[in-house]
Amino acid sequence: MIAHTHNLDLSRVLFIFIDGLGIGARDEHNPLHLLGAEAEPLAVFEAEDAGAMMLDGVMIATDATLGIDGRPQSASGQTTILTGLNVPRLLGLHKHGFPNAAMRELLDEHSIFKQLLAYDVQPVTFANAYSPKFFTSRPRWLAATTVAVKAAGLSFRTLDDARAGEALYHDWSNKILIAAGEDVPAFDAEQAADVLVGLSRTSRFTLYEYFLTDRAGHGQDIVYATTLLRELARFVRAVIERIDLSRTTVIITSDHGNIEDLSTRNHTRNPVPTLAWGLHRDVVKRRVRTLADITPTIVEILTRPSAA
Repeated sequence: MIAHTHNLDLSRVLFIFIDGLGIGARDEHNPLHLLGAEAEPLAVFEAEDAGAMMLDGVMIATDATLGIDGRPQSASGQTTILTGLNVPRLLGLHKHGFPNAAMRELLDEHSIFKQLLAYDVQPVTFANAYSPKFFTSRPRWLAATTVAVKAAGLSFRTLDDARAGEALYHDWSNKILIAAGEDVPAFDAEQAADVLVGLSRTSRFTLYEYFLTDRAGHGQDIVYATTLLRELARFVRAVIERIDLSRTTVIITSDHGNIEDLSTRNHTRNPVPTLAWGLHRDVVKRRVRTLADITPTIVEILTRPSAA
């Protein structure tokens, strides 16, 4: 990773990206509604809920459609989040799956990591650990986060880093890895939160990606989705409770709706929640309206004079 050359008393941002989490209805198709208080702070149903956010957080109902017809999709939504560019409008469509060549070019030039490094905001880090298979047989299609990490010249974290408490797998519990025979510790929500909070203390900007929510939405299994969201909400609560909110801004957002409406296996056109706690939560509340506002907001927070 990039050398730790800056005073880490400077303000920090921890950004947790949760795939496929929209603002849904209070009905039997929404596992967040069925969970009730157990889903806090992820159980957001309408903009009025912003006043009830736990631990003095804020919520912004965020447009994921970006002015383009059709259902928002992962590749274009994530590239928008990670660059601050309205990618569906630039390319004229919502792109599912993985970034295409045009999106990879945008990430190569404009990713949030590269923007922050250009302002000499460092260290910056991607907290996710990659499995050995990624290194031995690099997949043909790369996720937007992976393209952004590669473009910025950051190192990819490994399972050795995860074993050392220096990374989290996308399944922060490590159940998937353990089932595959990997020798990694099993984490509960609080242990995983300790790892992520520890990483955030040594970086100005830390990004962690979680995408099992999108898979659960496509699967339409209400029991699995409810269990997954219960544990994810517990993890988020543990992060917020452990982190130093006087120095750190915690931001959560998503690329499109999905898991909040299990009546369909497709993505939704629902707004997504952008949630923020800590030092500069009011900047997030003021600036964020669409997915294209996420990166500019984080850059403002970390480069403004008051960030020192």
